[in-house]
Amino acid sequence: MSTQSQASPAAYGIFRPRRSVLYLPSSNERALEKAKTLPVDALILDLEDAVAPDAKDAARENACAAVKSGEYGNRELTIRVNGIGSQWHDADIAAASAAGPDAIVVPKVNSADEVRLLVAAMEAGGAPERTKLWAMVETPVAVLHAEEIARASDRLTCFVIGTNDLYKELGAHYRPGRAAVQTSLQLIALGARAGGVSVVDGVFNNVKDDEGFRAEAEQGRELGFDGKTLIHPGQVDVANEVYGPSPDEIADARAVIEAFEAAKAEGKGVATLNGRLIENLHVDTAKKVLATAAAIEARTS
Repeated sequence: MSTQSQASPAAYGIFRPRRSVLYLPSSNERALEKAKTLPVDALILDLEDAVAPDAKDAARENACAAVKSGEYGNRELTIRVNGIGSQWHDADIAAASAAGPDAIVVPKVNSADEVRLLVAAMEAGGAPERTKLWAMVETPVAVLHAEEIARASDRLTCFVIGTNDLYKELGAHYRPGRAAVQTSLQLIALGARAGGVSVVDGVFNNVKDDEGFRAEAEQGRELGFDGKTLIHPGQVDVANEVYGPSPDEIADARAVIEAFEAAKAEGKGVATLNGRLIENLHVDTAKKVLATAAAIEARTS
């Protein structure tokens, strides 16, 4: 059972920025090389959907070699294995665990029991403590059990929303605004926060629709997500902008903390800033903004 605190900024993934999380087919060596230069926070080296069956073995070798290379700087490096029950899953888990990425991403995780089995397989494969588990939430049963999944193990640190599969499972159709999956997205966010894990939004499929991508990224941030999964390098800059605190937000956070500290020095329990009431909860939010900004600066410096 997870003991992570839902009140802790670290538990929310604040100190490891995941504004932009880019999928890369591990069978594409050119893409793996280009990723070393991208301003992306995290990479998912994919062995699943983006890789043809006859390229699975080579993709696995490429992904593990990339992890071991040490050539990706401060980018968070993860490997997405093939799903539980597939013919490649066991070999993927064993190889990824031995390679020791920052995380192993597993599609269609549907229960707390599956989380525990995955963690046991990672440990059996020799995964170092630094290698965490990211669970993809992309089915109705997973949505309805999101909190249980999030609390299943301290090794689970992030939810990745699989919106394409979720639409398919629901028999729903995509429309701008994502009305068909709004409830699901909110339930996933609630489960993640209750269990103390971070959560990144699903992909936006039309790489030529810049306006639509920005709108969906902004919606995800409003819903409380930590970042967005991406399918094209051209989406990275917008995701970083939308999910990173703006200069105005950073300045406001500092002002909130200063106003509250000044009020405390005068023996007051609350403060006002430009007509706004400032309480402890506002200070906590301001501290998270500054911690996120510091983490982004540390990753990109």
